[in-house]
Amino acid sequence: MEEIFPLVYDELRRMAARKLRDERTSHTLSATALVHEAWLELRKLNRIKWQNRSHYLAVAAQAMRRILIDYAVARRRQKRGGGQTPIHLEDDVWAVAETRGEDLLALDEALARLSALNQRQARIVECRFYGGMSVEETAETLDISPATVKREWATARAWLNRELQG
Repeated sequence: MEEIFPLVYDELRRMAARKLRDERTSHTLSATALVHEAWLELRKLNRIKWQNRSHYLAVAAQAMRRILIDYAVARRRQKRGGGQTPIHLEDDVWAVAETRGEDLLALDEALARLSALNQRQARIVECRFYGGMSVEETAETLDISPATVKREWATARAWLNRELQG
C-alpha cells in the first residue's frame, strides 16, 4: 500500500480532478484533498492483497465515490434543498446527477439497487462514472472485454436513468 501510492498518485489526482470538475463550484474538497481522504480510507483496508495497478485504482475510485457521497449527505443535512431548482423529467439525468449533490445521493441509492441485481454493471458504473476510467481501463480492471463493458455500460445507464426518473 505504501509503495504503490506514490506510483499512482498522479493518476489518482487526475481521477479526482475529473470528478470534482463535475461538482458544484463551491465544493470544499480539492482534488488533492479527495485523493488524500481516499488514501486514508484505503489504509484501513490492510487485509487486501492488491492484484495490480488497475485493482488499486478501482478500489480508490470506490473510496472517492463514498467520500463524495458522505459530503453530499452532510450538505443535505445542513441545507435541505439548498435553494436548488427542481429537476424536470426531460432534463438529462446524468448531467444533473453529476452537478447536484441531492441527485448524487439518488444515484448512489439507485446504484446500490443495481448492485443487488447485477454487480458487474454496478462495478462498471463505478469505474466509468466515479473513477472516470475509459472503456479499455474498465475492461482491464474488471478482466472483461471492452465490448462487454460497452454493452453493460449502455444497459446500466438505461436502467439507472429509468430509476432516477421514476
